[in-house]
Amino acid sequence: MLNWIWMGMIVVGVVVAALLGQLKGEDGIVEGMFSMIKTGVVSIAIPLSAIMMLWLGIMRLAEASGMIQVVARLCRPVMKRLFPEVPEDHPAMSAMVMNMAANMLGLGNAATPLGLKAMQHLDDLNPDKGTATNSMCTFLAINTSSVTLIPATAIGLLAAQGISEPYAIVGTTIGATIFSTAVAILSVKLFEKMPIFNRRAPVVEELTGASAVSQPASSRGISARGQFVLVTVVALFIGIVFLETFPAQRTAMQNALGLSGVVEQLNAKPPSLEEKPSSEADPVWQRGISAMSVAAIPFVLVFFIVFAALKRIPVYEEFVEGAKEGWAVAVRIMPFIVAMLAALAILRNSGALLLFQNLLRPVLEVVKFPVELVPMALMRPLSGSGSQGVLVEILTNESFSDTLKYTAATMFGSTETTFYVLAVYFGSVAVRRTRHALAAGLCADAAGMIAAVVICRAMFG
Repeated sequence: MLNWIWMGMIVVGVVVAALLGQLKGEDGIVEGMFSMIKTGVVSIAIPLSAIMMLWLGIMRLAEASGMIQVVARLCRPVMKRLFPEVPEDHPAMSAMVMNMAANMLGLGNAATPLGLKAMQHLDDLNPDKGTATNSMCTFLAINTSSVTLIPATAIGLLAAQGISEPYAIVGTTIGATIFSTAVAILSVKLFEKMPIFNRRAPVVEELTGASAVSQPASSRGISARGQFVLVTVVALFIGIVFLETFPAQRTAMQNALGLSGVVEQLNAKPPSLEEKPSSEADPVWQRGISAMSVAAIPFVLVFFIVFAALKRIPVYEEFVEGAKEGWAVAVRIMPFIVAMLAALAILRNSGALLLFQNLLRPVLEVVKFPVELVPMALMRPLSGSGSQGVLVEILTNESFSDTLKYTAATMFGSTETTFYVLAVYFGSVAVRRTRHALAAGLCADAAGMIAAVVICRAMFG
């Protein structure tokens, strides 16, 4: 499914960009794609490599010292119901628990390496390599909707905007994530029983005997349908060249289709907003929560190292061995990060999301969903940085009410970048047939968005 989605994002982005005049320029899809790729490698992939080495080194200490087994025993009753295919004493159990705990505390830097480690353990139990198991799908559905106790980034952005009670979204975020997690679990358990998600990959049809089955793809002919698709692609390219050659005709087409407003929005410069650090003027409880969030990672590091040392584990040697594994995992997932970021950049810079927002406006007005929050709802499952940019735009808009800003921050803190997570996690174990993981993740995202609107409307008016 990810193959079709990835291809669709690129094709739709290129076509819409040609129509809206977003092919070239600083904010065009070409510059945006290369900029996103460079940013992804420099700001995401390389730092992730270091983070992976750190946390998988710590995980190695936890495994060697027996901490893994302790954690697994504590959560055994719940985890066994969620993952019946995984043995009770398997390392995957504790790795998943630790990933979920990191997500709950808003520790994204720790959650991703722990989640990738859990996927490796789950893949060890996979009898059909390359195809996601029910446990993998369940784990990723919960991962994309995990209950969050401290949405640190959203709180920091609210504080920077000058909102008097930025920590007010703690309760709304907990409520929204509890609902989204419940939907994630119910949907993933329902989808795993559906025949559509349990179909095997089609077998190549015999053409002239058994030898045709092993015929390489490069030597096979293109069907009539395939030839039509190629002709369509060539025709689209000619149309793109025409629109770029005659901008006046493109502008006339935009006006005729009612797209001039979308073009103006695309050309507008987004505002910026820096996170506000806590100060002594803030309430004690507010500073206490912030301090707990900051101290959580150092505490985990020290506790795991000391626990392993007390078990007479050579902590330095074991940490280094785990770090080596972290580097290997980081290198393996880097191509998947680049591929997904390239498609996201094309789709975002093309204006396709703004166009889709305008198309949804009449329906959303009927169901009382704030139209102003549509960009957040569309961007959040796709891109973390993109959705943060949308949140900044909402928070800096003086015409928006505090309720709307609280709702946007809650949506940001209660959902995850589903497409990115699936690409990275499944890419780390070479899973290409994702089955129902994406459908369950998107159901959880939708549930979190709706819950955020309902809860914030009830709390803030």
